[in-house]
Amino acid sequence: MKIGIPKEIKDNENRVGMTPAGVSELLRHGHEVFVQHKAGENSGFQDCDYEAVGAKILSDIAEVYRQADLIVKVKEPIEPEYSLVRKDQVVFTYFHFACERALTEAMIESGAVCIAYETVQKPDGSLPLLIPMSEVAGRMATLNGAYYLQTTKGGNGKLFSGVPGVKPANVLVLGGGTVGEAAARVAAGMGAEVTITDVSLPRLRELDLELPANVHTLYSSDYNIRRQIPTADIVIGSVLVPGDKAPKLVTRDMLHLMQRGSVLVDVAIDQGGCFETSRPTTHSEPVYEVDGVLHYCVANIPGAVPNTSTTALTNATLRYAVALADKGWQQACREDETLHKGLNIVNGKVTYKAVADVYGLAYTPI
Repeated sequence: MKIGIPKEIKDNENRVGMTPAGVSELLRHGHEVFVQHKAGENSGFQDCDYEAVGAKILSDIAEVYRQADLIVKVKEPIEPEYSLVRKDQVVFTYFHFACERALTEAMIESGAVCIAYETVQKPDGSLPLLIPMSEVAGRMATLNGAYYLQTTKGGNGKLFSGVPGVKPANVLVLGGGTVGEAAARVAAGMGAEVTITDVSLPRLRELDLELPANVHTLYSSDYNIRRQIPTADIVIGSVLVPGDKAPKLVTRDMLHLMQRGSVLVDVAIDQGGCFETSRPTTHSEPVYEVDGVLHYCVANIPGAVPNTSTTALTNATLRYAVALADKGWQQACREDETLHKGLNIVNGKVTYKAVADVYGLAYTPI
């Protein structure tokens, strides 16, 4: 099979779809791999690294899409790429269709086979291709939240860890999944007082046992969130409903309860955000203020640490990319229910129910 690795063109997206090590494995299975010129440069991988393992370097993105039967990338295609995606081409990436109607309609129109990393799901409910980036995003959410607490950045001027005789910052983490746990663990390690919420009591018990003593668990409810946010210096939103929009846990009217200069970090922004006042931002312009509260809503947080992120992502996606290349998407998805759940749009039909429901489109089960 011919596999294409285009250069990401989303704002400040420095990751690349696959490392040279991953490309080497695909080549070992007898496939051809085309990598766009400088696609891996910002992740620390040069064209010569890909050429050394046998990949072919192509000069422009259009040629990569034209040559490839399978596109492996990081972020969803953006508008300049819509016309490059063609009928029956398999695109394997993060799509997050539920919060982007134009993308959904463009991929339906293309007739391509869209397999979304974020809905590839194991029988136990875990999301193996979301986990590595969630681990990165959770850690980065805390680090960025602490950074924007500086008065020089618009924050309330609190040092995350405090100092002897001065209390540390208070951090509220909404959602006890992979992102939330990673965020809470880093915040606790930096010395903050942390509260983490979830609606699953079994999960709260796990977190209570696994996390440090300065992390406190709390059942998630509107009442409890309203009680916590007046003293929270940072609120990290990390709630995920696979393939669907995130619920709005902090509403506009709650902002008046918060301290001026406190920070909201919305890691769920890829799925529409879990704060009512959230809108996607970029690494170029990461924050904005609403009612005295800073909002950090960067949609590709792991793109700021691309070497780590690309390597972690390739470690997770490679086995599925190899299966798609070796067997073709139909056979690979027949044999692996985990990969089958990644099918979101196939040949013009929406095949993931949550996406169909968001837009009132017809759902076609595979």
